[in-house]
Amino acid sequence: MILITGGSGFIGSNIIEAFNKEGICDILVADQLDSTNKWKNIANKNIADYIDKDSLFKKIKEENIQVVIHMGACTNTMESDAKQMLKDNYDFSKNLWKYCAEKKIKFIYASSASIYGDGSFGFTENINLNKVTPLNPYAYSKLLFDRWIAKQKTTPPYWAGLRFFNVYGPGESHKGPMASMAFHAYHQIQQEGKVRLFKSNRINYQHGEQQRDFIYVKDIANIVLFFYHKASFPSGIYNVGSGQTHTFNELIQAIFSAYPAPIQMEYIDMPEGLEDKYQYYTKADMNKLKTIGYSRKFTDLKQGISEYVHYLRSLK
Repeated sequence: MILITGGSGFIGSNIIEAFNKEGICDILVADQLDSTNKWKNIANKNIADYIDKDSLFKKIKEENIQVVIHMGACTNTMESDAKQMLKDNYDFSKNLWKYCAEKKIKFIYASSASIYGDGSFGFTENINLNKVTPLNPYAYSKLLFDRWIAKQKTTPPYWAGLRFFNVYGPGESHKGPMASMAFHAYHQIQQEGKVRLFKSNRINYQHGEQQRDFIYVKDIANIVLFFYHKASFPSGIYNVGSGQTHTFNELIQAIFSAYPAPIQMEYIDMPEGLEDKYQYYTKADMNKLKTIGYSRKFTDLKQGISEYVHYLRSLK
């Protein structure tokens, strides 16, 4: 049995779809369904069972879990309740780690590129975790767990912390404001015929030229399956991005091209209080993942956006 926390969420549901395509359906989903439409993400998936997150540690004692894929988390980067954020993202994750260490279960979990802060120390996995400064409670919760793991002497037999960069793709509509820029831009075009981007407040970045490492969610799922199938690998943190950077202007141009519609963009002031939490540049160093044998090509941004726009247009 495979346990996937956050299985009805954006990344989790795409991982389940990838498993299903390989004929793997012995999947236990642990999540916390709410008033959003994220339940639709698993309505057409083939799983063994669903349990509420709050009942997880009572019920997994009855299951023969072989792999834990921990994608569940509060991902709201604007959430100011640090206490609740740590409860959801830090305490819960520690309990899962201890369970996997005790039961000798492979553990794959979602870290985040947000732990790199403003990027002044670079984007490689071997940075000094005690030097980076997270920009919000979400990033701090992820960083705190990575720091905690680095101190553990009792570990699962194999474990991988996947530092996701800027993910976009099907299954994120329930995320609201936290959905990708690709999602929001598509709907802005649909409703207004134009896209609004934040102005740059730094002289070395023109408006819309802030850069991100955008990665298609299908590529994320492929990497998780790679770790699932790999019998052994060096346990540790792995960046999960495309290894390429694109500006927001390039992203929006790709969306207009796929829509298709004439390009219309408007640059607006960044909301007060966001500037000190905003990353102007991210780029994953992907060498570590490649050195353990991952050789699959990442989806080109234009191709991924084209597929995503086609998916969004199919929704009614």
